[in-house]
Amino acid sequence: MPAYNASQTLEQTYAEIPFDIVDDVVVVDDCSKDDTSDKARLLGIKHVIRHEKNTGYGGNQKTCYHFALSIGADIVIMVHPDYQYTPKLIPSMCYLIANGVFQVVLGSRILGTGALKGGMPRHKYLANRVLTFIQNVLTGAKLSEYHTGYRAFSKEAIQSINYQQNSNNFVFDNQMLSQLIYKGYEIGEVSCPTKYFDEASSINLVNSAIYGLGVLKVSVQHRLQKMGVLHLSMYQ
Repeated sequence: MPAYNASQTLEQTYAEIPFDIVDDVVVVDDCSKDDTSDKARLLGIKHVIRHEKNTGYGGNQKTCYHFALSIGADIVIMVHPDYQYTPKLIPSMCYLIANGVFQVVLGSRILGTGALKGGMPRHKYLANRVLTFIQNVLTGAKLSEYHTGYRAFSKEAIQSINYQQNSNNFVFDNQMLSQLIYKGYEIGEVSCPTKYFDEASSINLVNSAIYGLGVLKVSVQHRLQKMGVLHLSMYQ
């Protein structure tokens, strides 16, 4: 769980984790201004890491994945602790990986009608659809969305990419998917309901615009790398 100011929603998210199949929970608190770390420890979460300096969303995930692999994870699931995504889908996502169907599985808000029903603002929905269309054209994949924060990976998939070279900001997610697609991984998706409410995390308009431009840049780089025009180390 990459966490930032998640004290109010962490307990709700944690309560829905299926511990019959989940062995460990890792919370990385990216220098929150609230008591996220204390709340995590009160819930009995064994692995709580607090950054003394804010590293950004991507920087937080780098710590998450590195630590998960260091404690021997075979399947790593990222779910945000802001309760936008329900952990109840973890068994379905893990099943696809454990049985060799896919090595990467996304919880998609766009499959079905979950996004708008859950309160996703229409301008965000539209931006999601436009960016995803462009990304599919440039990467050659056929995903319903690239912008979900609910992801499951096999150990092998994570270890095969150079995610430490990625951005520390929000575009990290898209760089990671670009790397996995470039490596030839097929990515599965399951339909995921989502919830939008005041306590759920969100990025402001300026950061959203920066994110959108970053996504387009990653997609163009992916295409040029595939054509042999670029030779970026992040794809090695």
